[in-house]
Order: sequence, then C-alpha cells, then structure tokens
Amino acid sequence: MAFEQRIPRDTSANLFAEAQEYFPGGVNSPVRAFRSVSGPPLFIREGHGSHMTDEDGNRFLDFCCSWGPLIHGHDNPHIREKVIETVVKGTSFGTPNRLGNQLGKLILDNHRYVERIRFVSSGTEAVMSALRLARGVKGRNKIVKFDGCYHGHVDNLLVKAGSGLATLGTSSSAGVTESVARDTLVLPLGDRDLLERTLTEHAGEIACIIVEPIPANNGLLIQDKSWLECLRIKAWKHDVLLIFDEVISGFRVGFEGAAGLYNVQPDIITFGKVIGGGFPVGAYAASKEIMDYIAPVGPVYQAGTLSANPVAMAAGLAALELCLEPGFYEGLAERTAAMADRITGYAKEKGYPLHVPHVGSIFWLAFGNERIERADQIDPANMTYFKTIHHELLQTGVYLGPSGYEVGFVSSAHTDLDIQEAVAKICAAMDVAFSEG
Repeated sequence: MAFEQRIPRDTSANLFAEAQEYFPGGVNSPVRAFRSVSGPPLFIREGHGSHMTDEDGNRFLDFCCSWGPLIHGHDNPHIREKVIETVVKGTSFGTPNRLGNQLGKLILDNHRYVERIRFVSSGTEAVMSALRLARGVKGRNKIVKFDGCYHGHVDNLLVKAGSGLATLGTSSSAGVTESVARDTLVLPLGDRDLLERTLTEHAGEIACIIVEPIPANNGLLIQDKSWLECLRIKAWKHDVLLIFDEVISGFRVGFEGAAGLYNVQPDIITFGKVIGGGFPVGAYAASKEIMDYIAPVGPVYQAGTLSANPVAMAAGLAALELCLEPGFYEGLAERTAAMADRITGYAKEKGYPLHVPHVGSIFWLAFGNERIERADQIDPANMTYFKTIHHELLQTGVYLGPSGYEVGFVSSAHTDLDIQEAVAKICAAMDVAFSEG
C-alpha cells in the first residue's frame, strides 16, 4: 500500500541521504534504518519529559524511550543536574572515582541477589564478560541459550537453532565462525525435557545457561515463574551457572529486576539500559565468590577505558535514586497496565487480532489472540499490520520503535493524559490497519 505522509519529513529524509555517505545503511544500529516501517528514519532534535521533537519540528509522544533506558523520560531535571555538575569537573580520568563507589553501593545495598559488581560500557559488553567469567569459573566451553532471547552482538550468542534435537547452534551473522557457534547449544523456551537431555548429554562440557528471564527483544515472551525455577534447579543439578540477562528487565520491572519479581536466584546477572540514566553503561554482578575470579583478583581478564567514567556513574546514580522512591514501580506498572488493558479491550470489542502483553512498564503490540511465549509463535505476516499502525501513529504524534518485534516502554514522565492520548491514537491506528487488512 502507499503510505500518505501527513507530517513533514523532508529534513529527516535529507539528513538520512547524507548519513548514507558516512555510515553503513546510513545508521549506527540496524533497526534505526526504518526498513520495517514507512518513510525515512526520524532524526530527533531534542526530548523533554514524555515527548521528543524531530528535525522537521514534529513532536511525538515517545514510547521507545531510547529502547528502554529512559525510565524517567527525556531530560529529567535530577539526572540533568547531576550530569552537568559532574561534567564541569571532567568527563573521564581512567582512574577510580567516588561516583562509581556510590552507584555500586546503591545497587548492592538494594539488590539481594548480588554481592559484587563490575561496570562496563554496554549491555553487550556485560554479557560478553559474564560468559567469559562463567567459562573461567567452570573451566568449560559450551553454553546453553534459548531461541527468541537476544543477548547483544556477542559472537557466541549471534546463533540460531540448528536442525532437529541436536540443538547445535549455527551462525546467524556473517563473521561469526561455525567453530564459535558450535559451542552454543540453542533450545526452545519452555522445553524442560529437552533441557534435561541436553545438560545430561553434554555433562562436563557446559559452563552456563543464559536466558532473558523476561524475553523482550523478539516480542515480549512472558515466561511462567515455574520455567525460571526449573532453570535454577537444573543448573544446580548439573553444576552449571545460571546467567540472567537483565539488560532490559533490570531496574525496569523492579529495582531487583526479574530476579526479584520472580524470586529466583541466578548466579550472574547482566545489566544495561536503565542503569546508565541515558548514558552508555552496562554491568555484571554475582556473589563475591564468583566475582573474585575477575582480574585483578582472579584469572579472568576484563578491562575497559571508559568503564565507570564519572559522567555515566553520575547519570546512573541519579536515575536509580529516583527508582528507589516509594511507589515508583507500582505507579509505572499501573499506568502501563491501564494502557495495555484498554487497547486489548478495544481490539477484543472490534474483533481485531491483537492483544497487549505487559510486565512492569514494558508492553508489546502482539498480533493474534493467544498468549505468545516462544519466537516461533510470532507470524511474520502480521508485521504488515504493524507497519500500518506505526505509520498512522507517526502521523498523529506517537512514536514506537520501528519494528513490530520490539517492545515499548512507559516512563515516569508519561502522565495519565499521555496514556489516554496514546490509547485513543493506537485504537484509531488499529482501525486503519485492520480495515485495510
């Protein structure tokens, strides 16, 4: 179908044409290229509160929130003031700094499941480091991951399921060698029997199981608590480490993330996004015993020039201070549930094949009426509906991430009026999408 552009996008289009002379595909991260939706990608000029404005002057109610980090919205005053106060003193020293101590203490004092933490500069780096740590602790090479869980662009994890029940991974990206991929065993989410057989068959070879406890990179594949408890028990039984990748869920569904929400103790947790308050920060954390394998105390080497730089630490400290305010997470979850339930209710009333799963302040526009727990339950053909919905929302001033496989986020800057506006506009966009479908 031809998409009618009812808002100006000429400036963004011109900037995108220029960007293609500088960057592969004109972007610095693939999904930003808008290839799954309509028109050129938006070049954003500024953001304040729950809204952001592009270079053409279009203002959008933002539910992408920089893909999750902005749990307090854009340009939060408390974070901004802390960052400015820090920047004027210097941006990086390559030395320890007081702010790193303060952020580390704040996290460890309020998170039952970890005793030591190491800051890095991204979620991908956190996962890469956690895998190396697990291998170093166990002295083994293989890892188990699950289809539908994304863990950043780490070679070992850019792997898709192989054929049959062998579960040996195959590379899903050029440049990832098959020898690396073969050390990754890919299983379907929720298959307890296959998990047990795999752990038994590869006894003495597997270092760790890694999972997104709330898979949120390929749709929102909410799992039963019993599945996470099963992973914990199997890891203990087979003497492997359990890694929770909480780059998205950490500090988003609660201060203790999914580990706290489901009361399941992983061995290692990775963090990113919210922990940086809008700046590039990641971290991995575990017990003192496990973390003592990390250099300079232990034999597992990991380092980073900008790790725990003062500006990122200041932003993260300010963001997490706000997250600890009484009722913070409850309020976010209530607003998210209200939005999701109203959209789902409208779709049900109209007979549209759409529902909105949600947990904490994360939501997803899921096509169909059945609960989706695995990636293979997502019908790619339904993404044509999302393309129309996304386009219609842009025309009316609502921004979602430019892919139907991506989740959305509610921030503390979103007011009840923002939620009402979003519901009305998403419902109107559904009317267009399903009338044409």
